[in-house]
Amino acid sequence: MTLPTLSKYPALNNLERQAGVPKAYAVIGVAALYFFLIIFNLGGQLLTNFAGFVIPGYYSLAALFTDTKDDDTQWLTYWVVFAFFSVVESFFNIVYWFPFYFVFKFVFLLWLSLPMFRGAEIIFRSFLAPTLSRYFKGGSSSANLRSKADAAVNKSD
Repeated sequence: MTLPTLSKYPALNNLERQAGVPKAYAVIGVAALYFFLIIFNLGGQLLTNFAGFVIPGYYSLAALFTDTKDDDTQWLTYWVVFAFFSVVESFFNIVYWFPFYFVFKFVFLLWLSLPMFRGAEIIFRSFLAPTLSRYFKGGSSSANLRSKADAAVNKSD
Protein backbone atom coordinates (compact mmCIF):
# COMPACT_ATOMS: atom_id res chain seq x y z
CA MET A 1 0.00 0.00 0.00
CA THR A 2 1.50 3.30 -1.05
CA LEU A 3 0.31 6.58 0.34
CA PRO A 4 -0.42 9.41 -2.07
CA THR A 5 2.11 12.22 -2.16
CA LEU A 6 0.93 15.62 -1.06
CA SER A 7 2.64 17.29 -4.02
CA LYS A 8 -0.13 16.28 -6.37
CA TYR A 9 -2.58 18.64 -4.62
CA PRO A 10 -2.26 22.20 -6.00
CA ALA A 11 -3.93 23.82 -2.97
CA LEU A 12 -1.30 22.33 -0.65
CA ASN A 13 1.49 23.43 -2.99
CA ASN A 14 0.12 27.00 -2.94
CA LEU A 15 -0.21 26.93 0.85
CA GLU A 16 3.37 25.77 1.23
CA ARG A 17 4.64 28.45 -1.16
CA GLN A 18 2.62 31.32 0.37
CA ALA A 19 2.77 30.44 4.08
CA GLY A 20 6.17 28.82 4.13
CA VAL A 21 4.79 25.86 6.07
CA PRO A 22 5.64 22.38 4.77
CA LYS A 23 2.62 20.56 3.33
CA ALA A 24 3.04 17.63 5.70
CA TYR A 25 2.92 19.91 8.75
CA ALA A 26 -0.21 21.63 7.48
CA VAL A 27 -2.00 18.32 6.86
CA ILE A 28 -0.89 16.89 10.21
CA GLY A 29 -1.99 20.10 11.98
CA VAL A 30 -5.45 20.09 10.40
CA ALA A 31 -5.87 16.37 11.13
CA ALA A 32 -4.76 16.87 14.75
CA LEU A 33 -7.17 19.79 15.21
CA TYR A 34 -9.99 17.76 13.65
CA PHE A 35 -9.30 14.80 15.93
CA PHE A 36 -8.91 17.11 18.98
CA LEU A 37 -12.34 18.61 18.31
CA ILE A 38 -13.85 15.12 18.06
CA ILE A 39 -12.15 13.91 21.26
CA PHE A 40 -13.53 16.84 23.26
CA ASN A 41 -16.89 16.64 21.49
CA LEU A 42 -16.74 20.14 20.11
CA GLY A 43 -19.00 19.46 17.17
CA GLY A 44 -18.26 15.74 17.37
CA GLN A 45 -21.47 14.64 15.72
CA LEU A 46 -21.08 17.10 12.86
CA LEU A 47 -17.41 16.25 12.33
CA THR A 48 -17.93 12.48 12.37
CA ASN A 49 -20.89 12.69 10.02
CA PHE A 50 -18.85 15.01 7.80
CA ALA A 51 -16.10 12.37 7.64
CA GLY A 52 -18.75 9.73 6.99
CA PHE A 53 -20.08 11.69 4.00
CA VAL A 54 -17.14 13.49 2.40
CA ILE A 55 -14.66 10.67 1.78
CA PRO A 56 -17.31 8.15 0.65
CA GLY A 57 -19.14 10.83 -1.30
CA TYR A 58 -15.99 11.66 -3.24
CA TYR A 59 -15.21 8.01 -3.95
CA SER A 60 -18.84 7.29 -4.84
CA LEU A 61 -18.92 10.08 -7.39
CA ALA A 62 -15.58 8.96 -8.80
CA ALA A 63 -16.95 5.40 -9.08
CA LEU A 64 -19.93 6.62 -11.09
CA PHE A 65 -17.55 7.89 -13.77
CA THR A 66 -15.72 4.58 -14.19
CA ASP A 67 -16.72 1.72 -16.45
CA THR A 68 -16.19 -1.00 -13.85
CA LYS A 69 -18.96 -2.26 -11.63
CA ASP A 70 -16.81 -3.37 -8.68
CA ASP A 71 -16.27 0.12 -7.30
CA ASP A 72 -19.97 0.92 -7.70
CA THR A 73 -20.81 -2.16 -5.63
CA GLN A 74 -18.23 -1.23 -3.00
CA TRP A 75 -19.71 2.22 -2.48
CA LEU A 76 -23.32 1.07 -2.60
CA THR A 77 -22.38 -1.42 0.11
CA TYR A 78 -20.85 1.40 2.15
CA TRP A 79 -24.00 3.51 1.93
CA VAL A 80 -26.20 0.57 2.95
CA VAL A 81 -24.02 -0.14 6.00
CA PHE A 82 -23.79 3.57 6.85
CA ALA A 83 -27.57 3.92 6.63
CA PHE A 84 -28.09 0.82 8.80
CA PHE A 85 -25.81 2.15 11.54
CA SER A 86 -27.34 5.63 11.30
CA VAL A 87 -30.82 4.20 11.87
CA VAL A 88 -29.62 2.01 14.76
CA GLU A 89 -27.78 4.99 16.25
CA SER A 90 -30.91 7.15 16.10
CA PHE A 91 -32.88 4.66 18.23
CA PHE A 92 -30.39 4.70 21.08
CA ASN A 93 -28.95 7.70 22.84
CA ILE A 94 -25.47 6.23 22.66
CA VAL A 95 -23.66 9.50 23.37
CA TYR A 96 -24.78 9.46 27.00
CA TRP A 97 -23.98 5.78 27.53
CA PHE A 98 -20.63 5.52 25.80
CA PRO A 99 -17.81 7.95 26.64
CA PHE A 100 -15.80 9.18 23.66
CA TYR A 101 -18.45 7.77 21.37
CA PHE A 102 -17.64 10.13 18.51
CA VAL A 103 -13.95 9.14 18.58
CA PHE A 104 -14.90 5.50 18.12
CA LYS A 105 -17.52 6.38 15.52
CA PHE A 106 -14.95 8.44 13.59
CA VAL A 107 -12.44 5.59 13.54
CA PHE A 108 -15.22 3.14 12.65
CA LEU A 109 -16.40 5.32 9.74
CA LEU A 110 -12.85 5.60 8.44
CA TRP A 111 -12.51 1.82 8.65
CA LEU A 112 -15.81 1.40 6.81
CA SER A 113 -15.03 3.90 4.08
CA LEU A 114 -11.33 3.73 3.25
CA PRO A 115 -10.78 1.45 0.26
CA MET A 116 -7.69 -0.16 1.80
CA PHE A 117 -9.79 -1.66 4.63
CA ARG A 118 -13.15 -2.33 2.90
CA GLY A 119 -14.84 -2.47 6.30
CA ALA A 120 -18.32 -1.93 4.89
CA GLU A 121 -17.95 -5.02 2.76
CA ILE A 122 -16.88 -7.06 5.80
CA ILE A 123 -19.89 -5.88 7.84
CA PHE A 124 -22.25 -6.40 4.93
CA ARG A 125 -21.07 -9.92 4.07
CA SER A 126 -20.77 -11.16 7.65
CA PHE A 127 -23.89 -9.62 9.18
CA LEU A 128 -26.30 -7.72 6.93
CA ALA A 129 -26.41 -10.05 3.92
CA PRO A 130 -27.17 -13.21 5.93
CA THR A 131 -29.71 -11.36 8.06
CA LEU A 132 -31.55 -9.41 5.37
CA SER A 133 -31.17 -11.45 2.19
CA ARG A 134 -34.10 -13.69 3.05
CA TYR A 135 -36.35 -10.70 2.44
CA PHE A 136 -35.05 -10.13 -1.09
CA LYS A 137 -35.49 -12.33 -4.12
CA GLY A 138 -32.27 -14.07 -5.13
CA GLY A 139 -30.57 -13.57 -1.78
CA SER A 140 -27.37 -15.26 -0.73
CA SER A 141 -27.21 -19.03 -0.61
CA SER A 142 -26.62 -19.10 3.15
CA ALA A 143 -29.76 -17.06 3.72
CA ASN A 144 -31.71 -19.25 1.30
CA LEU A 145 -30.59 -22.36 3.16
CA ARG A 146 -31.57 -20.76 6.45
CA SER A 147 -35.03 -19.81 5.18
CA LYS A 148 -35.54 -23.32 3.77
CA ALA A 149 -34.52 -24.82 7.10
CA ASP A 150 -36.89 -22.48 8.94
CA ALA A 151 -39.69 -23.40 6.54
CA ALA A 152 -39.04 -27.11 7.07
CA VAL A 153 -39.11 -26.69 10.85
CA ASN A 154 -42.32 -24.66 10.68
CA LYS A 155 -43.91 -27.21 8.33
CA SER A 156 -43.16 -30.10 10.71
CA ASP A 157 -44.74 -28.25 13.67
